[in-house]
Formats: sequence, C-alpha cells, structure tokens
Amino acid sequence: MKFPRMALAAALFVLASPVWAHAFLDHAVPSVGGAVSGSPGELTLTFSEGVVPAFSGVALTSAAGASIPTGKARVDPATPATLHVPLGGKLAPGTYVVNWHVVSDDTHRTSGSYKFTVSP
Repeated sequence: MKFPRMALAAALFVLASPVWAHAFLDHAVPSVGGAVSGSPGELTLTFSEGVVPAFSGVALTSAAGASIPTGKARVDPATPATLHVPLGGKLAPGTYVVNWHVVSDDTHRTSGSYKFTVSP
C-alpha cells in the first residue's frame, strides 16, 4: 500500500508549500463602483498582501480618458498592503477610472481597474 502513502505525502507537501499568491485589490476608498460626495484628497487601495511602492502605482482618468494628475504612490510601513495615492487637485463631479498596478512582496505583478463617481 505504498501508493496511498505517497499520495498522502504529496498532498501534505502541496498544502505545506508556500502559496504562490498575488496582491489582488481587496477594497478601496473611494470604493469600487461607489460614489463619494465631494472630491477625495487621496485614493487608498488595500490589497490582499503587501506591495512594493517603488514598483506600484495608479493612473487616474476621467470617464472620457483625460489623465488626472496624482502624486507618488506610497505605503505606510505599518500597513504594507495599503497604497496611498494623493490627488493633484480637486476632482469635479463625474465618473473616474482608477488603473492600478502593483508588485507584491513576493515579486508578482498584478493590475486592474475600477470606476467611482464624485457627486456634487
């Protein structure tokens, strides 16, 4: 009965191996698909694991595709999974698209996008 023991050993090895995870967007402020009253001062994106700010960033555009200036993305060492992106100015009412890319602590790159709306 070596086969069942080998299968069990292989299963335990897989379960005990490190997870080859990627940093996926967990939540954001302004929220994904949400609406905020008035212009936010920054975008806050929280991921499923820590990210490396030097290789991570955000591009913000209007719904029409016009680029919106942002400051440099940063991570607070106390919360390494949260990327803070200051906005370069006040956002007018309308819909905006956040295009993000991050490199996680395990060196995997992920990217995505979402929309939010600024209400008057």
